[in-house]
Amino acid sequence: MTSPISKPPAWITGAGGLIGNYLVQTAPSFAPGWRVIGLTRSDLDLLDFNAVRRAFRKQRPQLVIHCAAMSKTPECQAHPKEAHRANVDVTAVLAELTAELPLVFFSTDLVFDGRAGGYCEGAPVNPLNVYAETKAAAEKLVLSNPRHLVIRTSLNAGASPAGNRTFNELMRLAWQRGERVRLFADEFRSPIHARVTARAVWELVARCATGIVHLAGSKRLSRLEIGQLLAARWPKLNPQIEVASVKDYPAPSRSPDTSLNCEKARKFLSFGLPAFGEWLRDHPDELV
Repeated sequence: MTSPISKPPAWITGAGGLIGNYLVQTAPSFAPGWRVIGLTRSDLDLLDFNAVRRAFRKQRPQLVIHCAAMSKTPECQAHPKEAHRANVDVTAVLAELTAELPLVFFSTDLVFDGRAGGYCEGAPVNPLNVYAETKAAAEKLVLSNPRHLVIRTSLNAGASPAGNRTFNELMRLAWQRGERVRLFADEFRSPIHARVTARAVWELVARCATGIVHLAGSKRLSRLEIGQLLAARWPKLNPQIEVASVKDYPAPSRSPDTSLNCEKARKFLSFGLPAFGEWLRDHPDELV
């Protein structure tokens, strides 16, 4: 049996967030060959580039999965310089340090303007807000190295460490407070559970995937349809929904349909990417 200390180390940034946390949790099952080092903000300030370089030299990770980001669209819109530093400059440092190693960078379906939907990896990007602009810029940095991988994903459900980060947690909390949730009937995404995302990432790493891979649920759903699925999951909360339209949403502009084509990912994976409704049906007792 291989001792943990002899396994190659793998950094996972953003381990205090949703996907990073699930990657750490699932590593013993899906990536037993790695000694995973989950990095939260308290472990390492990624904005302190000298500290990042020192830690990298000391721990010598052989893989970096970069999940950390400034990800709230309104916050990025209000603080574009900070968003660029957190999402682009940090990625540049990690890409530099992993020049000879695999780097997995998490991007977003929001790099697309949403006019078409069903986007494949080669579709041209056209971000509509600061958050998406920083992700598109970081993608270019990562993709300049043929060893590196960009994963574009969509809405991820699950239980975040803070309990108030994911779309499902925010809806549940609002309904627990007796609030009515406004949901767009004309904005479409490809939701997926973060546990599925984590499993898929570990398989992509094992298969040495590079370039861009789309990783999302297999069914295009509107925000309204997503909310209806969750409302059916929690009838005791007496969930109330108000139907809304992206046309009435104030700036910045929203991408109406950023659903993703995940055929490329399926060629790498040993399992199918479920639709969000299928996942809920098959996991009736799991917290979302």
